[in-house]
Amino acid sequence: MNEGAPTGPLASLAGPITTGRMIEPTSAVRVDLAGKGYLQEEFFAAGTASAFEASGPLGPDGRWSVHPGTGAPYRTRIVVRRPADPDRFNGTVLVEWFNVTGGLEAGPDWTYLSPQIVSDGYAYVGVSAQAFGVDGGEARIGVPGMAARSGLVASDPARYATLGHPGDRFSFDMFTQIGRALRGPSDPSALGSLRPRRIVAMGESQSAFFLTTYVDAVQPGARVFDGFFVHSRGGSGASLSGTPVGGGDVPSGLQIRNDTSVPVFIFETETDLGPMLDYVPARQPDDDRVRTWEVAGTAHGDAYVVGAFAAALGCDGAVNEGPQHFVAQAALVALNRWITDGTPPPTAPPLQLSSQVPPKIARDDLGNALGGVRTPLVDVPAATLSGDARPGASPICALFGSTVPFDTATLVGLYGGQAGYLAAFERSLDEAIGAGFLLESDRAELIAQARSVEFPS
Repeated sequence: MNEGAPTGPLASLAGPITTGRMIEPTSAVRVDLAGKGYLQEEFFAAGTASAFEASGPLGPDGRWSVHPGTGAPYRTRIVVRRPADPDRFNGTVLVEWFNVTGGLEAGPDWTYLSPQIVSDGYAYVGVSAQAFGVDGGEARIGVPGMAARSGLVASDPARYATLGHPGDRFSFDMFTQIGRALRGPSDPSALGSLRPRRIVAMGESQSAFFLTTYVDAVQPGARVFDGFFVHSRGGSGASLSGTPVGGGDVPSGLQIRNDTSVPVFIFETETDLGPMLDYVPARQPDDDRVRTWEVAGTAHGDAYVVGAFAAALGCDGAVNEGPQHFVAQAALVALNRWITDGTPPPTAPPLQLSSQVPPKIARDDLGNALGGVRTPLVDVPAATLSGDARPGASPICALFGSTVPFDTATLVGLYGGQAGYLAAFERSLDEAIGAGFLLESDRAELIAQARSVEFPS
């Protein structure tokens, strides 16, 4: 936990908001929050945020120095999900930077991690940090029928007419001020009677680009967050000037600074290493504050996070059905333990490459990736699970990889029959759980998934 209370301006909170209807962030996974003993509320957060300007060169080592520049007023929203019973709270608040890439405000880390969040008693806060979520505009990646989208204000003026976002260059300080308000004191408190002991920032895809810049530029001075979950970042970061991700003043091959005072967990899929996100030049060695897992058999988005929306998005063929959500939940547990008692997460080898330029994943004879975090879905496979785009895929569908199930002859040739397959699967599962890359609590679900693989009777 950060030493001493972080000081500086904090957001003024108003709520819970009851006017009109709450627009929830998009998610393919529906959680019965009340049934899980959770409350959901929405608050507005307001203040005057500063843009940041570089005080020196912005090098790829991430050791940036910045200073506050122009200020501007803001009013945005946060979505809070917390245990109704304070005794269930585990002391950690997860703060997600909402993702806006596809034209709808989404909380992909909530989607991937919600089973673990509610079972372990985390509090969760999603932040409309970027202007697109509040004001709408053109989506970064075109989705059929969603190229231009209304933000919160136009979607429900009765509830959101008072919101206003001054632009993405102010989003870093807005996120900071909201973090300070969550730590308190704040009246009203968005967390009710809960008092956080740890506050962890998280974000996936475009949001991870922003968090990369945040860790390098803002966190050293702000000291608001006790750790970061940087999920599916690319090889660059978000510009301090508010220009689109990967543009402006941000170098390629940008690393997390090696003098960060808090743990930073980087979680990468196969897709993230490819040409679309180009993470490979930003790879860096693990140390006592930075840990990276590159996970075999995963795609930037997958069947778990996109669900039935894949067909509506025009994605032909089966999208990736890999183990990302299972491994991500293990990563969350490992990160929280790292922050809480100093026990670092297990290390994993990087994914192997057959080519650096262009970056290309090395694969075994069955088409599955070599290296990286290993699970039974790639070590005892029943399909080829890839983060690579299908030929001719649209930009949005290219993020979802593919699944190609093995035919019966291949399955029988590999395992003989279902008994042989299940025995090998369970041995591999034991190894992955023992190594800390999967959780014991997910064993039954993974075995049930294996049992669904059809063999000839």
